[in-house]
Amino acid sequence: MEPFKNLLNKNIIEGMASHFKRHWSTFDDKGFVASATKDLDSLELKARTERITETMIEYFPEDFKKAGKIMLASLGSPLNDDVSAGTVDAKGISGWAVTPLTHYVGLRGHDHFDLSMTLFKEMTKCASSEFGIRFFILESPIKTLSVLKTWTTDSNQHVRRLISEGSRPRLPWAMSLPMYIKDPSPVIDLLEQLKNDDKEYVRRSVANSLNDISKDHPEVVAKIAAQWMKGASKEREKLIRHACRTLIKNGHKKTLSVLGYKSPKIKPTSIDILTPEVLFGNALQFTVSFCSDFSRDQALMIDYIIHHKKSNGSTSPKVFKWKETTLPAKKTLTSTKKHTIKKITTRVYYPGVHKVEIVVNGVSVATADFRLLIP
Repeated sequence: MEPFKNLLNKNIIEGMASHFKRHWSTFDDKGFVASATKDLDSLELKARTERITETMIEYFPEDFKKAGKIMLASLGSPLNDDVSAGTVDAKGISGWAVTPLTHYVGLRGHDHFDLSMTLFKEMTKCASSEFGIRFFILESPIKTLSVLKTWTTDSNQHVRRLISEGSRPRLPWAMSLPMYIKDPSPVIDLLEQLKNDDKEYVRRSVANSLNDISKDHPEVVAKIAAQWMKGASKEREKLIRHACRTLIKNGHKKTLSVLGYKSPKIKPTSIDILTPEVLFGNALQFTVSFCSDFSRDQALMIDYIIHHKKSNGSTSPKVFKWKETTLPAKKTLTSTKKHTIKKITTRVYYPGVHKVEIVVNGVSVATADFRLLIP
């Protein structure tokens, strides 16, 4: 697989330069390419993006209106549903190569608010302006969000997605939005307008934004989930579940209850450890039987937690998703799990007693020990 950073390679940069030259005859395309591609192989994608933006600032006209005209004319064909199809070709600039343009607007366009909003709107149709527009959200939040609100009914799905993705409090690879981490209500107002969008591309962005918010305001998102579940379509239910994925993983009881996973009514549960000693590189195996103590069927979300032993003798818990199932009334459900313990880059393992814990609908129902052996 080709490295992700090669989304911005020399050929792409040369293509960008040719379009800039086409729409500004005195543009120094050779100097631009030489500067933008210097030591390119040593740069990752984000650094390449920043390099191109810096080079645009150096080689573009000081007059932002003129620069905006060049960029607007250089854009390629708008994307349809295939959101990864964009590239730099004879038609113009689209795909990831648009990102340096949006950064340019974010850095240079604050004295030309209306033009900048127009540029973001047109650029996002060819890729996404989610990174660039955050400069404006940080500097002029009320003014920028008022524009985003008018875009909630735009006919283009990429414009509508920009609303939710651009305002995400903790957008990966982007600067955070501290005021919305503290108080997400302005963002939630926008998400309310998009929760029934007819495009999954937009709804998934709404879910990602809510998931961001849930990390700082779990009760707020649990409340939203409860409200949105009323009369929800299958599409909205899917949105809600994706939005609550962090809360689900954390066993947030109110959220689990909203999704139909009530406090389980089961008889005392025990774990049968099939491999009481696990040699590093092999698998822990255990069996659990869940015996219903209720007259109706129950929806169960079953997770297990491995409490890994640390170097100081304490333990560190790691939650693993197991299964979602239905426990019939007054019946018993038996399940066996195999969990391989092998070398990974994110954890150092230590020999000794570890613990496995079973959690059902956010409630701990059983624990048992096993011993990890490391040669």
